[in-house]
Amino acid sequence: MGRFLAGVAATLVLVTAGLFLWNARADRRSPIPAAPQSLAATGSGVELAPPPEASEKTREEKRFARYDKDRDGAVAQGEYLAGRRKGFDKLDLNHDGRLSFEEYAVKGVQKFAAADKDKNSKLNAAEFASIRVVRKAKPKHDCPPTRQPAEEES
Repeated sequence: MGRFLAGVAATLVLVTAGLFLWNARADRRSPIPAAPQSLAATGSGVELAPPPEASEKTREEKRFARYDKDRDGAVAQGEYLAGRRKGFDKLDLNHDGRLSFEEYAVKGVQKFAAADKDKNSKLNAAEFASIRVVRKAKPKHDCPPTRQPAEEES
């Protein structure tokens, strides 16, 4: 019986705390800062540039235009496969029109051989770590800092 009452009391405490948190979050202001009072009141002194206009072409139209090399309004099979043909030609080292496994995996074989410092055809943990894929860091955006609502009031 004691466990039951303790469970009921704990549930009531958690529900009450949840309601207080819910109401506290509803009272927060918008994260978008308001316009400065001086500019909003006068409306003069600073001329803002018009916002940039979006291109009328959709993403799919731009992709279609990249494939349509002769600009005839249709993508022929040769145009569609041209990018893949270039990639195949780079891998087909002897240019016989066939891709052997050795031609396909030449970069992987070279990468493994360069990482295998002790030449035992096995990579230990340190050697394996040397062939990890290095990804480019996402560019940082140079955005002006936003003002917090608490700072505006004080």
